Amino acid sequence: MLLQIEKWIDRFTDIIGAIATVTMFLMLVNVFYDAIMRYFFRSGSIALQELEWHLFSVVFMFGIAYALKEDGHVRVDILYDRWSPRTQAIINIAGTLMFLIPLSVLIIHGSVWFVHESFISGEISGDPGGLTHRWLIKAVIPTSFVFLIISSVGFMIRNFNIFRGIEAPKPHSTEDDVL
Repeated sequence: MLLQIEKWIDRFTDIIGAIATVTMFLMLVNVFYDAIMRYFFRSGSIALQELEWHLFSVVFMFGIAYALKEDGHVRVDILYDRWSPRTQAIINIAGTLMFLIPLSVLIIHGSVWFVHESFISGEISGDPGGLTHRWLIKAVIPTSFVFLIISSVGFMIRNFNIFRGIEAPKPHSTEDDVL
């Protein structure tokens, strides 16, 4: 049962990663178009410039959940790599329960009112020609942390299965693997 839940969560997180990937491509196209228009045709757009950081925010915030799933997050490997997979699994579960999930809940709780106020007030860009509906980009904050909590449940299940010996740990890539 836990393996099925883990697979479902991994598929869900893969979809979030795919959304971040598509958003990265859209950002690339937006930046390319905006740069061409500004430097060759002397025609800039405040809305396109704002859209660049909106898209970057989506890439970064949605990418957090995917990075956790792929074990691509930053950690201090000085001690961690020397421990057994069972000890690593215990550390991962404890860190997720004590730090990751409570911090995510705190951020969700603190940012929902932020989105609500923006929506109610009809907040728009302060720049002339900027984007409207500012609440949409602000909604990325609590949404991405909900995705992170979902991904962290899958991460804990994976580590619980590693602890029980049901699942093999993912191999860590080293600098030598990249080169």
